[in-house]
Amino acid sequence: MSPTSFTLLPGRVTLARWRDIFRGATPTLDPACAAAVAASAATVERIVARGEPVYGINTGFGKLASVRIPANDLEKLQRNIVLSHCAGMGEATPVPVTRLMMALKLASLAQGASGIRPATLSLLEAMLVRGVIPVVPAQGSVGASGDLAPLSHMTAVMIGVGEADTPTGRKSAVEALASVGLAPVVLGPKEGLALLNGTQFSTAHALAGLFEAERLFQSALLTGALSTDAARGTDAPFDARIHTLRRHKGQIAAAEALRQLLLGSAIRASHLSGDERVQDPYCLRCQPQVMGACLDVLNHAANLLETEANGVSDNPLIFPGVDGAPDTSLSGGNFHAEPVAFAADMIALAICEIGSLAERRIAMLVDPALSGLPAFLTPRPGLNSGFMIPQVTAAALVSENKQRAYPASVDSIPTSANQEDHVSMAAHGARRLAPMAENAMAVIAIEWLCATQGCDFHAPLQTSGPLQQAVRLLRDQVPTLGDDRHMQPDLQAAIGMVRSGALQAAVPDVALPGVI
Repeated sequence: MSPTSFTLLPGRVTLARWRDIFRGATPTLDPACAAAVAASAATVERIVARGEPVYGINTGFGKLASVRIPANDLEKLQRNIVLSHCAGMGEATPVPVTRLMMALKLASLAQGASGIRPATLSLLEAMLVRGVIPVVPAQGSVGASGDLAPLSHMTAVMIGVGEADTPTGRKSAVEALASVGLAPVVLGPKEGLALLNGTQFSTAHALAGLFEAERLFQSALLTGALSTDAARGTDAPFDARIHTLRRHKGQIAAAEALRQLLLGSAIRASHLSGDERVQDPYCLRCQPQVMGACLDVLNHAANLLETEANGVSDNPLIFPGVDGAPDTSLSGGNFHAEPVAFAADMIALAICEIGSLAERRIAMLVDPALSGLPAFLTPRPGLNSGFMIPQVTAAALVSENKQRAYPASVDSIPTSANQEDHVSMAAHGARRLAPMAENAMAVIAIEWLCATQGCDFHAPLQTSGPLQQAVRLLRDQVPTLGDDRHMQPDLQAAIGMVRSGALQAAVPDVALPGVI
């Protein structure tokens, strides 16, 4: 179980903690952050007092950076940037992703490089803790110069504009804040820009995709092993000696898991000798190679995202003067989300391949020429269609994922009058991961149904102890398919258990490799 709350340590947050937040845990800031935040805010005050033009503090933004803003308009400048950038479109971002985005922004600002005031930071933290979650339209970011539109919608609620979801329903921003004892803030110099500049929207979506991809990967190892037994496949291709020679860590880990999942199977023992097949199809035999490559790619994406989540992607960045050096505001490009875009593309490729390989196993199981099982896994084919159309559904979902898997990071389009002339499209790349994972989880659920049905034909022989636990979990909700029946409830029951993580939880004795 994820903890209900924990202390967030900016710059040192593990992927497991980010996952906890995504699954519903509530973070609170480490009090040790206060000194750096206060020092950064004081630095901005000194910069303002000097009166020198400094981007983001007393100038316009983007292409308008050369426009000097008088001191009596600095608060209005910060309010204006928030309101003008609230230009998002589309459906609201899911609440778990928005919560994760808020936590990422909190951790970034708390590192004391953004010039945010303690009171403003405390409001963002209090909103997260008390469940005031801004309604953030999902479309509108190109993943550079920060996730401007989405983060503006988040920030707008802090100044009393827009809408937010609360424990008692969706309300206007002012009502939402008041319902939990909070009030809007008036943004000071630099604060509006600090809140809306950064990669937190893209990173939150990419992390959410990573966490779902890990669950998908582990589920697919289970159903892949079960399909191997249902088709009376051999476990010889999972022998450790094969994979040690190739040296890929993911491949070695996947093969180990498959061996452990199949260990002790009476179905496997029944055909150790006398089987005329020399080699199984690739969808069975090459599982360690394909799934292992997916694991390696997911691990690389995880490393990129963990680094990004702990970094500061604001611009400009504030550096208090030390040892007599002057206070400094440095403009750079940390808001450019190219690392997130690459990570999202990697995750998309892995999700696509996990589903693609599983669909090939489903197709193999329903084909009597390949599986040796009754056609379409029904005892009376012809009168009954059995699992004919679930395989078609799996093929449709896999093809949809293939279309979505095209890399987003290779796209770019100039914005802001060509001042921002190369962008990452990280938000596009990351936002597509959730529906891709949902599609692939449905494919895995269909495979689970098919493989369990296939193993039923081998009775009284049973699969291994761990896999039998997965069989029993399914059979508690979905009986063996005899004559055709309404298929949708069976599919939804299986999908729900894959989506919730119940399938992995059914085999606690086997350590399934993951990225966290």
